[in-house]
Amino acid sequence: MERGRANSVQSERAVLVGVLLEPPVDPERPLEELGGLVSTAGARVVAELTQRRDCPDQTTYLGKGKLAELSALCAHHDVDVVIFDNDLSPAQTRNLERALSTKVLDRSEVILDIFAARARTYEARLAVELAQLEYSLPRLKRMWTHLSRLKMGIGMRGPGEKQLEVDRRLVEKRIHDLKQELGTIHGRRERQVAARGEQLTVSLVGYTNAGKSTLLNALTGSAELAEDKLFATLDTRTRRWRLPGWGPVLLSDTVGFIRDLPHRLIASFRATLEETRQADLLLHVADASSPLVDHQIGVVRDVLRDIGVDDKDTLLVLNKLDAVDDPVRRDRLLDHHPHALAVSARTGAGLESLAQAVSDHLGRAFRDVDVETDPGNGRLLAWLAAHGEVLSRHFTVDRMTIHCRIPASVLGHIDPRDAVVREHATPSPPPRAEVAHEDTSAHAG
Repeated sequence: MERGRANSVQSERAVLVGVLLEPPVDPERPLEELGGLVSTAGARVVAELTQRRDCPDQTTYLGKGKLAELSALCAHHDVDVVIFDNDLSPAQTRNLERALSTKVLDRSEVILDIFAARARTYEARLAVELAQLEYSLPRLKRMWTHLSRLKMGIGMRGPGEKQLEVDRRLVEKRIHDLKQELGTIHGRRERQVAARGEQLTVSLVGYTNAGKSTLLNALTGSAELAEDKLFATLDTRTRRWRLPGWGPVLLSDTVGFIRDLPHRLIASFRATLEETRQADLLLHVADASSPLVDHQIGVVRDVLRDIGVDDKDTLLVLNKLDAVDDPVRRDRLLDHHPHALAVSARTGAGLESLAQAVSDHLGRAFRDVDVETDPGNGRLLAWLAAHGEVLSRHFTVDRMTIHCRIPASVLGHIDPRDAVVREHATPSPPPRAEVAHEDTSAHAG
């Protein structure tokens, strides 16, 4: 079914339209990102049209002259769909379809379609369905005009009811059911994340196609899907990452962000983003090779603020540095983000420095301790090795002292009847380099 759907979308010829209400991020290619979204969705771009306006036309978003130009463009290229890089109201979409005699979509619909095509897990499919239904609810009149006739006959006499109203109530009930089901999943996800509270977690966040999945694979040795496409990852993937000097942490890859990401999608993917909210450290991965990297960094910060995690400790990671051919541009980028870590997940350059920086940062939450216990207490020794790093062991006739580095948050789990815990006399040296919050000097745009 999915293959057939993809083939039908592949045959669609699309015209891209952008109404520029403010100076575009990329003046030379204002519709490039929309083109990438449309290509990811499977359609083929045959033409583009832009118009600068102070405010959109209330009826058709475009001005009358540009609408006539767009109509001629559609006829010339025999297009199947017109896609706007703006969010249209239901009335504007309906008026445009009447004027152009072709299907009209906006940016949000394209993103929702990509999410629907790429959702793999049950949770992701529910989240996408909820977002699509919430988007479609005010647009039912446009979608199902043929169902708006008054139904009469046996069982429908008296006040009667429009079929459209029946459909609206069905959609509203489905939305209610989906929210309840996703709420249950979110509660379960919260409990799962809380159960891992003894293990430190690091979460990868960033603009879509910044290379987060490739970085996850490079750091953990896993083989997760990593495509050069927008929104290749929709589901959270968590893998064990062994850091130098003290042991394993959990590293999570999350859905990528994008400009004007529909808020209903953020809300629907609340459970998926739980890993980000609960993480001890965020690695903000940015595509250093993109000419819009500063803008993309700003977009991610905005989304993090929207989901309430902008106050978390964050390291900025400039990925794909090997793809920046211009040394002047590379130096300017690094000067602009002096606290950033420059890496290439593809070649492995800079990954050791990244791991060390994460170790140094997380190490602040660790304690160097001596744990004195019975020599036969293998269970405790295994627990210490699983939750931290055992640095040395010293044996006497009837006691064993284990020198280890372990999260302060788990020290309380050691039963005082099993062992005596003492701060080590010579703690580990402080971090070699200061790792602060993300550089806040970058601007969006």
